Amino acid sequence: MDSLVRGFEFLRSQQTERGSLHGDYDGPLFLLPGYVFAHVATHTPLGDLAVVDTLYQTQNSDGGWGLHLDGPSALFTSVLSYVALRLVGMSYDDDAAVRARRFILSRGGAGNVASWGKYWLCILNLHDWDGVHPVSPELWAAPSWLPAHPRTWWCYARTVYLPIAYLYGRRWQMPLSSLTRALREELYDRPYAEVRFSALRDSVDARDRYAAPGWLLRVLQAGLGLAERWIPAAVRERSLSVVLDHLYYEDRVTDFLDLGPVSKTLNVVAAFAAAPTSKHTQTAIAALPRYLFPCERGVTMQAYNSTELWDTALATLALADAGLERQADFARAALRFIDDSQIRDDLPDGARYFRDRRRGGWTFSTRASGWPVADCTALGILSSLALAPVVDQPLSTVRLRDAVELLLRTQNDDGGWSTCERRRGSPLLERLNPSELFANAMVDHSHVEITALVIVALVAARPLGVSSDRSLQRALRFVRKHQRSDGSWEGAWGIAFTYGTMFGVWALRAAGATDDDPALKRAADFLAGIQHADGGWGESIRGCTERRYVPSPDGSQPAMTAWAVLGLHRAQPRHPAIARGTSWLRAHQQPNGDWASSAMTGVFNRTCALNYRYYRSYFPLWALALAGAADEIPT
Repeated sequence: MDSLVRGFEFLRSQQTERGSLHGDYDGPLFLLPGYVFAHVATHTPLGDLAVVDTLYQTQNSDGGWGLHLDGPSALFTSVLSYVALRLVGMSYDDDAAVRARRFILSRGGAGNVASWGKYWLCILNLHDWDGVHPVSPELWAAPSWLPAHPRTWWCYARTVYLPIAYLYGRRWQMPLSSLTRALREELYDRPYAEVRFSALRDSVDARDRYAAPGWLLRVLQAGLGLAERWIPAAVRERSLSVVLDHLYYEDRVTDFLDLGPVSKTLNVVAAFAAAPTSKHTQTAIAALPRYLFPCERGVTMQAYNSTELWDTALATLALADAGLERQADFARAALRFIDDSQIRDDLPDGARYFRDRRRGGWTFSTRASGWPVADCTALGILSSLALAPVVDQPLSTVRLRDAVELLLRTQNDDGGWSTCERRRGSPLLERLNPSELFANAMVDHSHVEITALVIVALVAARPLGVSSDRSLQRALRFVRKHQRSDGSWEGAWGIAFTYGTMFGVWALRAAGATDDDPALKRAADFLAGIQHADGGWGESIRGCTERRYVPSPDGSQPAMTAWAVLGLHRAQPRHPAIARGTSWLRAHQQPNGDWASSAMTGVFNRTCALNYRYYRSYFPLWALALAGAADEIPT
């Protein structure tokens, strides 16, 4: 049985009853502690105690925990993980606890944790709210025309700082217990009573800090600090009411999933602080386990509620290039899921809550999550068109046009596309990034890979009759402009230059670039130049933080090898490096048709790695199918 048959049989075995691929999507190690804290703060039993084993298993040999899986220990995640384990029963004398405390105190103690960690410590009554810069609820109640109003922020930043603003404005903390009193003395390099919290607002461990605060942020924070002394109680109460209204709306229109796991856990605590016994709060708490997933590393908290639409749509495109009529059952079930996942309506009062139109879009996961994403919408279009020949009821032209029109409305002024919304704020807003841990956290920037997928979808959708030529021209200028001098493109959501280059090449080819296009030649030279001696490719997340290609210390990886083969095939179909790459893929395929677990493949905000379970499954199949490296699938 050949590589493609085995590979697609494996994927079919993984398909859920509703037709999706639903795999683990984890990586960040600060998510599971937040899950624990949300339960502790709301006095809710944890339920699945397997998460405790996962916290133990991800501890590094030096006693700390990385920002992400396989990462070097970071004070931020180490403090959160240690506190989480202590709160669920780890004894003071446990070997893991002793090693963790030694690591934490060697880095100056919890006073040096990044602000996202300080927020949780404040909620747990292990830090004082005077020890963080103000997150003023008045920002949400201010006139929306102000240049730095939360309306202009990237939606991920907006939805994270929304519940923090409520909790900060209330100065809410859970009651002290004997255990939290003990933790107060364990976390700092001096007795808790002697800690001067107001002096710790800017204290962040140097090895954790990626985004240093600029003068503009310092001025804003100082101004907000002064304003805190003079805000009348009535103004604060009105502002808290506005924030809570926005928070409740976000819960309701996302089926209580919210935009991601950080906002989800914080929203739960904020809702509990406002009304602990309300039906809304109890529904929000009950939705927390929807972020858990049992995977190869235990029970983890996902970096989104799932990647089902993303993975399912990409797998169907791989299948289409392999000859989808051979797996028609897989294709039909996949399209049922894709069909069901398209958003059919716009939100009531969306503008009031800073939400754009969304009808016609696809989300990253399922329709319930409620947030359309540009490249997921592009994939919804592409997979629907690719699967049409083998299904009884293809998506209607009306619904596909809705998707195209949504994309055209959300194109940015620079010609590119962002994640969930058209970019609202100036790039100068990044100077107000308070997160310390992450880059590009305040603005929904245009990204090469997102823009590239939209280009491919708009070209494929031309027969639908929606005029898109002007948008395509602007988008192509954006993609060409962002090709680097070495021929690569930098990816923002995958690691990093192999990933971005695959998408950059795909967009140019879809738009009609020919073999002699200089951009394609430079891209092929880049990919061939970083091929490993064994014929594969592999790249390190260090390249994301350093903004340059860095080879993986773990050698060649299945997904990255596939990305390079796909990029090379589209750039220079007869390039000799392709055969060596496909040979590596065939040699490393397992008997069940899958590929072995590999290093992290995804990334966000340059610093934190993500694990996409099925990248190692369908991207290699796609590369083998498109490059013609496997035997034809038998009927």
